[in-house]
Amino acid sequence: MSLSRWIDDLQRSGRYTFTREEALRELKQSASTLDKSLHRASSRGRILPLRRGFYVIVSLEYSSAGAVPAEWFIDDLMHFLGKKYYVGCLSAAVWHGAAHQRPQEMQVVVSEPICSIETRAVRIRFLRFAGVKRALTETRRTQTSDIPISTPEWTAIDLIRFQKHYGSMDSAATVLAELAEVLSPERLVEAADHEVRCAYLQRLGWMLDFLGHEKITVPLHESILSRDPSYTPLNSSLNKRSGRRNSRWRIIVNEEPEADL
Repeated sequence: MSLSRWIDDLQRSGRYTFTREEALRELKQSASTLDKSLHRASSRGRILPLRRGFYVIVSLEYSSAGAVPAEWFIDDLMHFLGKKYYVGCLSAAVWHGAAHQRPQEMQVVVSEPICSIETRAVRIRFLRFAGVKRALTETRRTQTSDIPISTPEWTAIDLIRFQKHYGSMDSAATVLAELAEVLSPERLVEAADHEVRCAYLQRLGWMLDFLGHEKITVPLHESILSRDPSYTPLNSSLNKRSGRRNSRWRIIVNEEPEADL
């Protein structure tokens, strides 16, 4: 069987990825013959090499885009890489209805450094967080598989954790303003119990109050006070560490964000 026909059969069965090792095993071709076929298929835009030995099948309706949506193949890719992950930050926020600042990349949280993927058709940013195993996630169904995404409450914490990686405090405020509509005070405390860095929780609490969602933060405030935290700057990425002090959250307000809504 030719590579082209085999790829067609995979797509008909609902699959949009394969590995070079799998193709060698199934097609029983020599490595050099297969590599030539893979190169031709890639040149025609029928497949997209995403990692060495891992390929995404590009269906006809997505040929102009150059790739099917990343959520169709992210689970296969992460299994190929052997990494635990969850879709998080801005990408998770979109799943929860906060689409005002829809990202141009998929943001995936992993426990160790992985080089981000950036092609004409696909952009995947890997955000490192050593505590991936304690993250709170839920399962969402995509066209091809189930994928883990952070819960709304864990997403809110990640928006603070990774703020310097994806944009300004204004961006965080804009997304949180929308995400707050689906946050549960009780689940927010549950998420806080899984987060060891109290400074992230202090900043999140201040931001939610600033955005007018004080009712959400009452249990969170009680949880944080029990840790007796020190004062921390709102934006830790700024050189400026001075500003007015907010005693409720023990935040040094060294920047006042604006939500773009």
